[in-house]
Amino acid sequence: MKIYTKTGDKGTTSLVYGQRVSKTDLRVEAYGTCDEANSMIGLALSHLHEFQFDSKEELEQVFKKVQTTLFHVGAELATPAGKEVKWKVSEEDITLLEETIDKWDAENPPLTNFVLPGGSQAGAALHVARTIVRRAERNAVAIGEDANPLVNSYLNRLSDFLFVAARYVNQKLGQSEPTLHQ
Repeated sequence: MKIYTKTGDKGTTSLVYGQRVSKTDLRVEAYGTCDEANSMIGLALSHLHEFQFDSKEELEQVFKKVQTTLFHVGAELATPAGKEVKWKVSEEDITLLEETIDKWDAENPPLTNFVLPGGSQAGAALHVARTIVRRAERNAVAIGEDANPLVNSYLNRLSDFLFVAARYVNQKLGQSEPTLHQ
């Protein structure tokens, strides 16, 4: 199978099941933004290769699940209304985020001021991923009732997870967080 098909040269692409839509379609914007967030998460994780810390293996396992689920979110968003979705986001996926948020946040220093994006390269990249997920969430909401409501919940929780994960990674790497000076 060739990587390039030339079918998108005129500004259209295929959704799951082959329906052609403009590359500016809300669904394309939503699943493309999920792909962008997933790539940024991958970049963040690549910055951790040289470091060792006590929960690194667990962190990598959680992020593998998160990246896989985010791929499934993209597949859901790329599936036209009324069509069967092969992979669906579940309540268990949201629960994993919530449980991990609670666990990692308990190890983070208490918030006493607004945290500015930054710290380590991995932490900063996770903050960027968080903002990309917020955009994906806005795009998914714009699709309206045709989207699985769990997609919106997952994206909402994922941005919270990425905020806590950025702080957690910075803390594990001994990197201080920049805070808002008032």
